[in-house]
Amino acid sequence: MPRPNNPNKYANVKKRVYGRIRKHPAYRVKDRQRTKAKQIGYTIKSSNVKNKKISVIDKDGDKVADIGALGYNDYATYLQTTDKATADKKRQAYLKRHSKDPKTKDGKPTPSRLADKILWN
Repeated sequence: MPRPNNPNKYANVKKRVYGRIRKHPAYRVKDRQRTKAKQIGYTIKSSNVKNKKISVIDKDGDKVADIGALGYNDYATYLQTTDKATADKKRQAYLKRHSKDPKTKDGKPTPSRLADKILWN
């Protein structure tokens, strides 16, 4: 006797693929960003958090923050896809828009500050 057709047969597969943990990163970290992170004492890797680009890790190996929203460009991406003048305009607009964000909390840099330093410098 054949098995009945189950419409939810792949329900668990969808949860694993479209859930919070991705097997393949959605964003490729650029060399420029690795260099900027190293200059301020952090390492970075592609984030496993849904809708975030980069995980920032301190010297002890502890995750500090996930920064950068997927779906939005950053300075390094603009440099690759447009000319430098356009990338600089986008950078200035971003920095002006986020200038009032707090830069530290409890003596540690906020995700906004890390994004300024890693994604937009």
